[in-house]
Amino acid sequence: MSANTVMKTSLRNFFAHKGRMALSAVAVLLSVAFVCGTLVFTDTMDTTFDKLFAATSSDVTVSPKAAKREGSDTGRPESLPASALTQVERADGVKSAEGAVSSMNVTVVNADNKNMGSENGAPTIAGNWTRNDLRSMDITSGHAPRGPTEVMVDSDTAKKHHLKMGDELRTIAATGDFRAKIVGIASFKVTNPGAAVVYFDTATAQRELIGRSGRFTQINVAAATGVSDSVLKKTVAASLDGPYKFQTQKEAADANRKDVGEFMDVIKYAMLGFAGIAFLVGIFLIINTFSMLVAQRTREIGLMRAIGSSRKQVNRSVLVEALLLGVFGSVIGVGAGVGLAVGLMKMMSAAGMDLSTDDLTVRWTTPVVGLLLGIVVTVFAAYVPARRAGKVSPMAALRDAGTPADVKAGLVRALIGLVLTGGGGFALYTATQAAEASEGSLWLGVGIVATLIGFVVVGPLLAGGVVRVISAVLLRMFGSVGRMAERNALRNPRRTGATGAALMIGLALVACLSVVGSSMVASATSELDKSVGADFIIEGQNGLKPQAAEALKKARYVSHVTEVKFVKTKLTTPGGTKEDESLVAATPTYAQDLRRETTAGELSAAYGKNAMSVGSEFAEKNHLKVGDTMNVAFERGRTADLKIAAITSDDTTFDKGAMYINLTTAEQYLPADRLPLNGMMFAKADAGKADQAYKALKSSVASDPTVHVKDQTDYKQTLKDQIGQLLNMIYGLLALAIIVAVLGVVNTLALSVVERTREIGLMRAIGLSRRQLRRMIRLESVVIALFGALLGLGLGMGWGATAQKLLALEGLDVLEIPWPTIIGVFIGSAFVGLFAALIPAFRAGRMNVLNAIATE
Repeated sequence: MSANTVMKTSLRNFFAHKGRMALSAVAVLLSVAFVCGTLVFTDTMDTTFDKLFAATSSDVTVSPKAAKREGSDTGRPESLPASALTQVERADGVKSAEGAVSSMNVTVVNADNKNMGSENGAPTIAGNWTRNDLRSMDITSGHAPRGPTEVMVDSDTAKKHHLKMGDELRTIAATGDFRAKIVGIASFKVTNPGAAVVYFDTATAQRELIGRSGRFTQINVAAATGVSDSVLKKTVAASLDGPYKFQTQKEAADANRKDVGEFMDVIKYAMLGFAGIAFLVGIFLIINTFSMLVAQRTREIGLMRAIGSSRKQVNRSVLVEALLLGVFGSVIGVGAGVGLAVGLMKMMSAAGMDLSTDDLTVRWTTPVVGLLLGIVVTVFAAYVPARRAGKVSPMAALRDAGTPADVKAGLVRALIGLVLTGGGGFALYTATQAAEASEGSLWLGVGIVATLIGFVVVGPLLAGGVVRVISAVLLRMFGSVGRMAERNALRNPRRTGATGAALMIGLALVACLSVVGSSMVASATSELDKSVGADFIIEGQNGLKPQAAEALKKARYVSHVTEVKFVKTKLTTPGGTKEDESLVAATPTYAQDLRRETTAGELSAAYGKNAMSVGSEFAEKNHLKVGDTMNVAFERGRTADLKIAAITSDDTTFDKGAMYINLTTAEQYLPADRLPLNGMMFAKADAGKADQAYKALKSSVASDPTVHVKDQTDYKQTLKDQIGQLLNMIYGLLALAIIVAVLGVVNTLALSVVERTREIGLMRAIGLSRRQLRRMIRLESVVIALFGALLGLGLGMGWGATAQKLLALEGLDVLEIPWPTIIGVFIGSAFVGLFAALIPAFRAGRMNVLNAIATE
């Protein structure tokens, strides 16, 4: 047979079975679409931020060396003197220079005390209006602010919160609150991904945001004609002497892009990981499809072999069909991926992160990656069925359709599967015995991969026993129809195993994450009950501003309020080891609010003069004991010698590894304007006055919507909600893999119905009704789905329990199995089986009995 004939045969078979190929093509399409959609979406976000950063950066930017993009922990941005601006203006090559003020540690509220900031994590930025802002914004209504009672807002924020000219806004900064009326609205020339921006005049911005006049957070420098940014940077740097940072436009944009890029990479690789899971599930679907097609065409392949086709040619014919399937599914998948990216952008815009389709970015690598992945995965998945087709002998032309089972191959497969599963189980056991989480994580990864592959390989062996058990419980009540459904599911254990394995993968991950999430919540809740003695925990966005802290301390019905600040230091141990550490500087009542066990000394002593505590792991690593002295250099402050008065146990969840000092010690060695904001605060109610204290504390900070007062019940619910939101997002991404698995069940049943056409016709002829036939197929589907669910949930719970053992090394020592979720998923799998059987059962019921009996 010539290569041309092989191609013609492949094309004929492909189009002859296009209906049977359709669901496999959909699986390829979905997987490729998810990959391409992820790449287009993240590339578009990169483009959006690149344009924004390029537009907002001046030719050269001068800023304090200590300045950080996320802002200062003191609540006041780092600043430089106005004299620096004068020196820059005189530098060679400078066309113009202007001082800018900018702060992201602010909250802006309207007259109803509603936060005008973004809800998606984007910052609220307050500053002065400068010429440099004209690069990225146009004033579309009113005018720029001219005095202390005037403010200008960006048009996206105005539209989102229905703000108009004359509305009053209150800005809450570390220096205090101040009010201003909207006199202008400015629109971005480039896409604003969601930040809320407000502008004041320069004097007001300096006074209210920095807390001092004659200071700027940065200097924007424009180059004279013919002067490059790099040359300008050198001349400006030469004109200034001090702790300053100099960046060209490209360097500033790259620095900003790097910060955003780290976040974008997390999103990108997480979504690609889920796409990979969908591809893995799709492999089972494609293997099943081609295996069944090869089995149905056994006589046809035998005839091809009898008239001279070689094994290689038959093999090639099947692979060409897979190639056509991969190309068809991938091409459509690439287009669908662009549509998916646009849909994601619309969803993000609805959630508050504005992304314009004008910035839609489809790099040439995206379709190439999508096509290569789709085609390679499809051909790879079809390789085993293709080899099986090549082994069909000419004598198969004389037999009925269907290849005899290869008993030897089945035994080898079962042995390999058992070895892999046993090895994976041993790796999981080893992970539970690990002394350190890092070591155990490696064994956990090996165990997960090995048991997953092992279960997939040993699936046909498990199918016989598990399906019989499920059938005994579920199908016997349906009489003869139930028994026929059971036998159909058992007829080809390899097919049932592969179909169930596709569903198993997605549900195993769901079960594992559910166990881990529930255990984390239960552990944190248990630790909260054991360790937290305070009645109330108070948190704020970017720390608690001084006015909020003072208001909380004056609340009625409160016996004490504890302040907690996180102070950056460089420690030098007695052995000479230097470590960058953040100390917890708190009022002494913190020892009552957060109970910590000590392995040496008394924690109360750590709050004494020039004293501190260290964690047990740090003490062990550095051979420290109570009475040793640590040299502590406070960042932007003085150096102190502090005596170790206590060593706290690190067998905890909260404040693990924390080192404590008295707040007065931090105040002694740090200037007042360098003291960080309170990271959180704790409060204890007067005896029998918990409800009144709760209301009083909430009332005291009601003017700042970013401050949250929580009792222990509230805090537990917050932990539960946060983990629940993360899990729901992951479940949503895993839904893609489960959808592909459902397609696999549909495809298996549809091909199985075609394979059993004659059998179905004979059953109908001897009295099986259409209703009974459809029920039989639905029950078969339910059994296959429950088989996959039982394996997946069992495997996932094993993974989750092992992962929890590693979390226990970090203090999360409660294992909780979320039985409502597990049972709900198992029951839901039965409905998935029913849904998957709808179309195959309907088509089987419509078969013409005589035509079905006459089918070869």
